[in-house]
Amino acid sequence: MNNRSSHSTVIPIAEIGRQRAALAVPGIALPATGALHDRLGRPLTDLRISVTDRCNFRCSYCMPKDVFDKDYQYLPHSALLSFEEITRLARQFAAHGVRKIRLTGGEPLLRKNIEGLIEQLAALRTPAGEPLELTLTTNGSLLKRKAAALKAAGLQRVTVSLDSLDDAVFRHMNDVDFPVADVLAGIEAAHAAGLGPIKVNMVVKRGTNEQEILPMARHFRDRLDGRVVLRFIEYMDVGATNGWRMDEVLPSAEVVARIGAEFPLRPLEASVAGETAQRWAYADGRGEIGVISSVTQAFCRDCSRARLSTEGKLYLCLFASAGHDLRPLLRGGASDEEIASAIGHVWQGRADRYSELRALRGPDDGGAKAQRRVEMSYIGG
Repeated sequence: MNNRSSHSTVIPIAEIGRQRAALAVPGIALPATGALHDRLGRPLTDLRISVTDRCNFRCSYCMPKDVFDKDYQYLPHSALLSFEEITRLARQFAAHGVRKIRLTGGEPLLRKNIEGLIEQLAALRTPAGEPLELTLTTNGSLLKRKAAALKAAGLQRVTVSLDSLDDAVFRHMNDVDFPVADVLAGIEAAHAAGLGPIKVNMVVKRGTNEQEILPMARHFRDRLDGRVVLRFIEYMDVGATNGWRMDEVLPSAEVVARIGAEFPLRPLEASVAGETAQRWAYADGRGEIGVISSVTQAFCRDCSRARLSTEGKLYLCLFASAGHDLRPLLRGGASDEEIASAIGHVWQGRADRYSELRALRGPDDGGAKAQRRVEMSYIGG
């Protein structure tokens, strides 16, 4: 049975863009001090910036083809933030304590001259004068041709989404008949360019690609001098179009058990506070894996990430239903201090903890609340 929402329940991204509740300049100034916390005491340290709402894949768990078809309404180019606008906002986020920026999409390498944006972001500094960590998540389809230029522009590393090594399974999941060999070539090119350590993310969907867990583990622990970290992500109830069902979630604990039965594992400490993945090292010293367990082991209490949509809305959670519109401030003459103050007030009011609440109440399984959540392709993963 196909449980996907019909077209009538999907809000096109272009329509989301028209539903704008602009942020006002706060009446009480909130200067940036480099240390901003929300209502639950969580700092703002990571910013994920979507640079496009378009993608050349049609993965069923993100942009299913029967919804994102030739008639789907994407954002007009005039609605997108310019590179200068993105950089200006990123500078204010850095002033509040952001130390890491990840470029996402859609597929970010579809954004024309993305290297120009990377150059601008690479010049930003924290209040202590340190460069920001600058990363990008991609489906890998354009990575082979762009890896060297991305590195030259200042990108430090990449994360590549790859859900199977089996070509037939991979073509089925991306639903545009794209060959897995081209993504693997992109990973090789990224390694050669120095964009590492590389992370490879596999979304595990029970009944679709769970048989690929061990082949993926075997492949990447023997490749590129252990410079690839393979991470397994539980299939999540993001957006309204992917037909998510709880019975298609394979718990991360089972992933770890399957791999550990062939390659003994030992747990590792988190490398940074608020890290999304639980880390496991191969006992023989040949690399590590990670598991991201948003469904079965919520990590909301440590979440320090904000998300900026491609046309300037600030989202406080991957599962949010509404954003805070910064674009009118950018284009309406607000000063940097006023924009920073608006960002600060939004974050200070944040209390989002969707995954923890889902664990308490049970999943929506396609209910009305799920229909109002923003699509992952709009704000990145």
